[in-house]
Amino acid sequence: MQATPLFYPPLRNPNLKSLSFYHSSTFSTKPPLPHLGFSRFLSKDHRFIKNCIVSSQELSHFDTEITAQNGGFSLCDRVNEREDDKMLGTQSLWSQIKEIMMFTGPATGLWICGPLMSLIDTAVIGQGSSIELAALGPGTVLCDYMSYVFMFLSVATSNMVATSLAREDKKEVQHQISVLLFVGLAGGLLMLFFTKFFGSWALTAFTGPNNVHIVPAANTYVQIRGLAWPAVIVGWVAQSASLGMKDSWGPLKALGIASAINGVGDIVLCSFLGYGIAGAAWATMVSQVVAGYMMIDSLNKKGFNAFAISVPSLDDLRTIFAISAPVFITMMAKVAFYALIIYFATNMGTYTVAAHQVMIQTYWMWTVWGEPLSQTAQSFMPELLYGINRNLSKARMLLKSLIIIGAILGLILGIVGTAVPWLFPNIFTPDQKVIDEMHKVLAPYFISLAVTPAALALEGTLLAGHDLKFVSLMMSGCFTLGAIVLLLVSSGGFGLPGCWFALVGFQWARFFLCLQRLLSPTGMLYSEESNDYKPEMLKVA
Repeated sequence: MQATPLFYPPLRNPNLKSLSFYHSSTFSTKPPLPHLGFSRFLSKDHRFIKNCIVSSQELSHFDTEITAQNGGFSLCDRVNEREDDKMLGTQSLWSQIKEIMMFTGPATGLWICGPLMSLIDTAVIGQGSSIELAALGPGTVLCDYMSYVFMFLSVATSNMVATSLAREDKKEVQHQISVLLFVGLAGGLLMLFFTKFFGSWALTAFTGPNNVHIVPAANTYVQIRGLAWPAVIVGWVAQSASLGMKDSWGPLKALGIASAINGVGDIVLCSFLGYGIAGAAWATMVSQVVAGYMMIDSLNKKGFNAFAISVPSLDDLRTIFAISAPVFITMMAKVAFYALIIYFATNMGTYTVAAHQVMIQTYWMWTVWGEPLSQTAQSFMPELLYGINRNLSKARMLLKSLIIIGAILGLILGIVGTAVPWLFPNIFTPDQKVIDEMHKVLAPYFISLAVTPAALALEGTLLAGHDLKFVSLMMSGCFTLGAIVLLLVSSGGFGLPGCWFALVGFQWARFFLCLQRLLSPTGMLYSEESNDYKPEMLKVA
């Protein structure tokens, strides 16, 4: 039987509300379909349908012969683009920013819940034992950071589901969900077996010979948390499918309940029953299983059978790989760099790694507030760059709004995020030696955190424009240089502040490289040729 293809050329779903940039009472018709640059793929006998401004609002058929003198655009296209530019000039920037905030609001909760669970573990365990607090460092690398390796499944799922929904092809959506759930389940089982048989070895190699005393506690945490691996990755696939359906409230409800279970479990098992790091691991594991089940149940309530999984064909795997490979490289570079920081911090002593564990967990808690800006860019930039409503002026204005929001949000997060460990360190640990180490990195902590939301918005725009090769090469380069800097500051005796200043360089390099790419005259936001229709690229739209 012939395998069902995972992708069709994306069409605009009339039922989905797009991000509006202006409201015009002058025109009631749909904007014209701009030239997408794929007439070379068609024979001369084919016809191309254009939608122009006529009172009847009926489609008129035109020949695809477009003269070179018009630069590949019809007169109708150019008139409407000038009208769009005029309206853009008078649009309220605040209205656009408000609309973006309305979109990103519910999605923010989705990104907060994961780091919140780890932060709860950190706060509760830190009240009891500095050794167990230090053990959380390598433990969270294997349990939390390693999970981000599978972020490519989330990107593939949301893109594929959104594309099929635009075609109103529910059968195809079901097929994609079934295939991706199988891939997620296989990945979860693989990580479960890896944790079971190689977890202790990985922790020993990671912590080094000077910190073998924290390996038993870290291994206890990892072995318990590892039982939830299948539920975690399957839950990610189900969550991304819901986001592809423009539903953020279902996943938010699931993760909210899971966070509550984790918090109550930590307090009962650790504070009252005295189970320590093992109790925190059990509470987190149970909450993740509950969240995974609720994600699956949310899909079932939408009319899909999330319990029906399908073995992917070779064509399915090739399609998923084409989307996922650049994202996988990007996520691996991020995860590897943060893991390297923990590795070098671990070799600096128990108090230092305990302090770093507190700071990095709070850092992750605040940085995820910028992720919805990346999601906004990935959701609304594509149609402005190469869709039927393509308009580079509006795309540049959207980017401007995202950068403004990112800068303001980064400043707020930097101030609030730095104030918590500075003014209220006893929330995480009563050990004064750990607190002193925490306060040494407050300056790089603030500088790094302040730029993160804007950097994420820029990266999301590049992903929306399918500049995947640049993003993957950029992240690989930043990781390589960052690793060299970490090695130098560690061997030079700069301590934990040196590691955090390396993180500052890593974050700001990402920001400036992405900004330079987007502002380039030949970049996707300025060059007409770079935005021609490319079927192979639109597979990830």
